[in-house]
Amino acid sequence: MPAPEPDPATPVFRPVAERGLLVDFAASFSDAAHQAVLRLDRALGDHPFPGLAETIPALVNLLVVFDPLVTDHVKVRAHLQRLLARTEAPPAPGRLHRIDVCYDGDDLAPDLTQVARQTGLSTEAVIERHLSATYEVRLYGFAPGYAYLGGVPPDLRLDRKPAPVRGVPAGSVMIAGPQCLVTTLTMPSGWWVIGRSPAQILTGDPGRPFLFDVGDRLRFHRVPRSALPGLGGGAAR
Repeated sequence: MPAPEPDPATPVFRPVAERGLLVDFAASFSDAAHQAVLRLDRALGDHPFPGLAETIPALVNLLVVFDPLVTDHVKVRAHLQRLLARTEAPPAPGRLHRIDVCYDGDDLAPDLTQVARQTGLSTEAVIERHLSATYEVRLYGFAPGYAYLGGVPPDLRLDRKPAPVRGVPAGSVMIAGPQCLVTTLTMPSGWWVIGRSPAQILTGDPGRPFLFDVGDRLRFHRVPRSALPGLGGGAAR
């Protein structure tokens, strides 16, 4: 018999080893499911249980990590169910960040022309649409500081490349499907690189290692090449 389909109103709880509980709100992404994740994550921040170690929000689920010497799956589930039973307003929008990006040159934006060709837009129209959107940090994954941003305008949404490209520099601003990302490491990627940002997403602060929180929002701001370190100085704000 197949497992029950989770939904935001009646999430499914799944034990993860001896120290975790995964709360599934849906089988595929929806705004309602993601808002439910953020709501529970923030409720746990306001009302933690003894032994809570960490919460890890994702698109449609929340991993709750706890100390098994202090509590167990049954007690954690009961605490989460009490929080879920409360009638609360939707979570307030996260902080709004302004992130600088430069779209100038094939070295900084190697895929901009190809994105324009595939979307039927001019390169300036691609840039205009990318700048016009407000993006939401939906989860971290794949590599340290890789914040997956939802909100790419529909007419810029392209499938990933057929094969990844090696050596994509840190700071690359990339799009694929409905998501955008600013890289923090030099790595291979099959996403479309349309710009470069000087933003320092890895903060070096153990208490707050990343610049953004899940649920925060971003707006990109166009800057010239001189704003990038090594090409004339400058900093993200």
